Amino acid sequence: MALTFYTNPQSRGRTVRWMLEEVGEPYEARLLDFGRGTRTPEYLRINPMAKVPTLVHDDRVVTEVAAILCYLAETFPKAGLMPEDRAGFFRWMFFGAGPVEYAVTNKSMGWEVSDLQAQGRLGYGSFERVIETLKGLLSSRDYLCDGRFSVVDLFLGSQIGFGLLTGGLPAEPEFQAYWDRIKSRPAALRAQETDNRLIAERQAAAHG
Repeated sequence: MALTFYTNPQSRGRTVRWMLEEVGEPYEARLLDFGRGTRTPEYLRINPMAKVPTLVHDDRVVTEVAAILCYLAETFPKAGLMPEDRAGFFRWMFFGAGPVEYAVTNKSMGWEVSDLQAQGRLGYGSFERVIETLKGLLSSRDYLCDGRFSVVDLFLGSQIGFGLLTGGLPAEPEFQAYWDRIKSRPAALRAQETDNRLIAERQAAAHG
């Protein structure tokens, strides 16, 4: 059963590549440039949003990072990345895809709401509330579900690692300790090496 992975090495596809390396199944990566590369008629038939990453598994198309990760964890159970704690899995996976994603993105765009009543209309309330929730969560456990690494750690961990790198998240000791715990997994290092090499090659070609 063929896995085809549409990505750009400077996109959220980096998280999906890490997951694919954890799963250990063979896959074909197809690199797309931003802009026209994602707006060809062929690609728009696969993903009308004209964004990466996208995963095609035979004739099944999966988009959105969290959905791709969940699909891979469930489809390839031998990788052991789907937690038995399904309540924790659903709770924290969707916390990452919802409150964390949008609180960090909105703050980076300079958009914040200080009025408490207005915050009640937001799915995440406030950036500060999201940060405190994350801190409390990571201060009480090494991993998010079942006491071991799972797809939830890969997803939220990727968000935390990127946030620490870019300044999108504050350098809280709980965040740094958690990221240090997972960032050197062999699959993570393989994925990072591949994407960094692809970035360097593309930059060299652009200047060559």
